[in-house]
Amino acid sequence: MFLAVSQLDVHYAGRPQPAVRSVSFGLHAGDIGVLIGPSGCGKTTLLRAVAGLERVTGGEIRLSGKVVSSAAGTLPPEERRIGMVFQDYALFPHLDIGQNVGFGIHTLPKAERAVRVAEMLELVGLGGAERRYPHELSGGQQQRVALARALAKQAPLMLLDEPLVNLDYKLREELRDELTALFAAGDSTVIYATTEPGEALLLGGYTAVLDAGELLQYGPTSEVFHTPASIRVARAFSDPPMNLLAARAAAGGVQLTRGPLLPLALPSVPAGDLTVGMRASALRAKEQSGDVALAGKVELAEISGTDTFVHFDTALGELVAQLTGVHHFGLGQAVTFYFNPAAVYVFDAQGMLLLAPPRRHAGAGGKGL
Repeated sequence: MFLAVSQLDVHYAGRPQPAVRSVSFGLHAGDIGVLIGPSGCGKTTLLRAVAGLERVTGGEIRLSGKVVSSAAGTLPPEERRIGMVFQDYALFPHLDIGQNVGFGIHTLPKAERAVRVAEMLELVGLGGAERRYPHELSGGQQQRVALARALAKQAPLMLLDEPLVNLDYKLREELRDELTALFAAGDSTVIYATTEPGEALLLGGYTAVLDAGELLQYGPTSEVFHTPASIRVARAFSDPPMNLLAARAAAGGVQLTRGPLLPLALPSVPAGDLTVGMRASALRAKEQSGDVALAGKVELAEISGTDTFVHFDTALGELVAQLTGVHHFGLGQAVTFYFNPAAVYVFDAQGMLLLAPPRRHAGAGGKGL
């Protein structure tokens, strides 16, 4: 195991709860690990602890078998051979692009350093930009410079803290694809923090779902997405958050409160109330055989990128449908959306997963989030 995080605690003085508590996960050399969760869940703290920028109060971090962080001491960041990309680029405004990219490799001979800088800039699509300055570049170009600087170190471990969060939609989509290709072509182990499920699915690898400093689930990204262990995991790993409907077990399936009976075969007959979870992309505008209909009125319709998100009020509560393409809905408009009962999740009274779809069911061309 190249990176091993064991029962890690990070507790800031004066705060009642630890920022990170009892977190354990590991990555082999060359793996991609994704940290996903809402803002304040502990992603950045965990990254900083791995980088050696935060002291840990319990547990340990090992790199290549060597303890680099524990309550007893911390190996300085500069001795860990780590490349890090921040949200805000962190470029030096008084240095040109070539000097920024070469900042972490100043020990190399000048000629070798110049070749490395040129190669990294070419790799991120900024070939020939060495003599330009950060203020002359767009936000997307500055983020590419930050990435090139981290890549230039050829560090065994790359840490990226929501590197695309400050970019507009088009640039995010463009750089997501580029990052995925760069990581696949490289030899570094990568840890990538994000709030975006789409980024996690695109990167693949392994995903750790965090909430309030706690690790809720860890495993292969597709497995965590398709089989969330709990409602907390499902909501953190859905964008928009998963629709949740009150229900109970009944003869022949699961009975939605104030709604239809879903013909589902539960692995057991649980006591207490149930919750049915439905991703926004499972809802579609056109009915298919075996579908269940949900009628309501539009409260909000918003277009984001290539998708339309429709918030509509039903007898079951407010739901969100994600439709591919640009669709126009009026406020208060009567609508009916449809879903296949096989596309839903069922959680028990404690919020733990009872039943997951056998495979992903996308809605009207939805992206399956």
